[in-house]
Amino acid sequence: MSGGAPADHPEALEAGRGVLGAVARGLAWINSSVFGVSMFALVAAAFVLTGSVLMRYFFKVPTDWQDEASVFLIVGAVFMSGAYVQAYRGHVGIEALAGLLPPRLNAARRFGCDVVSLLFCTFFAWKSWTLLHEAWTEGQTTASSWAPPLWIPYGLMAVGMTLLAGQLLLQVAGRLAASAPAAKASR
Repeated sequence: MSGGAPADHPEALEAGRGVLGAVARGLAWINSSVFGVSMFALVAAAFVLTGSVLMRYFFKVPTDWQDEASVFLIVGAVFMSGAYVQAYRGHVGIEALAGLLPPRLNAARRFGCDVVSLLFCTFFAWKSWTLLHEAWTEGQTTASSWAPPLWIPYGLMAVGMTLLAGQLLLQVAGRLAASAPAAKASR
């Protein structure tokens, strides 16, 4: 794709035709929806923690559940919004090399990073699904007096990492699909 967004940018992938474009549009819709819910989870965590402080300070009421509730909300928001952030390459990255490398070498560096990230996130997603299964079948709970079930954070981790691995796979496939016509044209 020349003259526009890079081949792995969400707009470029969504504009694509065929299966890759359809998958990109579907994943973009899922990521946007999940991102919206994640924003509300962060706001809810802020309210839970603020309410807890106020209740303990002014009313001397113990709130032993608020720490775990806010951690669950924050962990869920972080893991579930990872794919959305990756779609726009909004993650924190070291860009010192990007400015020093020639464009083709920088594109190869980005592609290599995407492949390594895909492998890591796929493993992390698989491990999260195994933890979710164990927590569900064994009825695991946290060690606190509130004792919420552990399948909740493990489920959020598993779904979030699966979405992130899917986004990375889409970006790698988009880069490969964009480079295939260029390789044919250069022959």
